[in-house]
This record gives sequence, structure tokens and C-alpha cells, in this order.
Amino acid sequence: MNTLDLLHVFCSPTGAHGNALGVVRDAPRSHPDPASRQALARELGLSETVFVDDPERGVLDIRTPSSRLPFAGHPLVGVAWLLDIEVLELPVGDVFARQDGEFTWITARAEWAPPRALQQYASAAEVDALPAPPPGEGWLYAWAWEDEAAGRVRARGFPRRGDGIDEDEATGAAALQLTAALGRALNITQGRGSQLLTAPGPDGLIELGGRVRFAARA
Repeated sequence: MNTLDLLHVFCSPTGAHGNALGVVRDAPRSHPDPASRQALARELGLSETVFVDDPERGVLDIRTPSSRLPFAGHPLVGVAWLLDIEVLELPVGDVFARQDGEFTWITARAEWAPPRALQQYASAAEVDALPAPPPGEGWLYAWAWEDEAAGRVRARGFPRRGDGIDEDEATGAAALQLTAALGRALNITQGRGSQLLTAPGPDGLIELGGRVRFAARA
């Protein structure tokens, strides 16, 4: 029997919202092959499910309902919080993590994330009014300034990949890409009210942080 932890990542200040994440801690025993992992990710229907291959070294296998990802933001923040580890080993490189009060932070590069369109709208109201998903193909991150001087952004994420995820509640990878494009720290409200924080660092590195809440163990 596999142990499946369900988390919510990038929660609001009240602990609400956040993007749901499934974490399988004993993946080599319960789901040793790619087919069984993909089948569970598809069955769960979450934006991402993480299979932990080595909890001490932070070796992970990240999957959407339809594919494997080399990098994703909210799974890494969630696993760093759950396992309380400082380094996560991914195909793209090592991701460093730290805890700071109620926030868990990872340090990563925007180019590690799969490409997606970052489309700016004139107002937060226009972003709120978008259907889920908007017409078109390919990953769309729709955003607008709520308060440009303060770095506050309203955003919504639409995978548009035909796997049942019409809208992503909180997208860490897109937050990294938007931060890289704008070259400044951001305070992003995404989806129903999830919160993502970013802070550019030296040599193209960006910190991505948020709150994590434990939901259930199945």
C-alpha cells in the first residue's frame, strides 16, 4: 500500500486555497515503474503528483495527469516543506530550499520551467473575467498589475493541454518566468486566492516562496 500525502501549496494568509499536491513517499516500492506512476497521476487528476525516489537526497519524479515534468514550482515547495530537506535533486539541477517562518522557499531558474505564454491584461478585472480555459492552445499565464509600485500581481494559469486541468490554482514555474521577465520581486495572487512570492537573486537565480498546508493522508 502506498502512502499518499495531500497538501495545499501557496495558500493564502488565512491558510485557504493553494494548489493541491499529491506526494507518494514510498514510490520505489509502491510505484516502481513509469506506467504505474502515470496511471496514479491520471487517476488523482491533480495538476501534479510527486513520487519520492529518495527522501534523503530529494530525488523526485513529478507528473501531471498526462506527462512527466523536469521541473515544477508548487511540487518542490510542497515536498521541501513535507520532508524538511534543503536540497532537491532534479534532472535540470539541484534546487535549494529553506524555511522562513510560515513560508517555504526554493531557489531555481526560470529557464528550467517548460515554456508558456505570459499575457498581460489591462486590469485585474479582465483577468478575473476570463473563461476557464480561454480559447487557444498551449500554456497561458494571464496576468495584470494590481499595484505595480508594490509589485502586486493578479494572475490565472491555464494549461490547455487536454488532460482535465482547466485552470491551475497556483503555478510556481510561471511565477518564476514572470519574475524573470519583469526583473523584480512579485507578490502574486492567483486562482481563487492563492499567494506566491518571488525574489530575484544573483546569476539568474530566483527565490519562490509560499505557505503549505497539510490536507490529508490516504
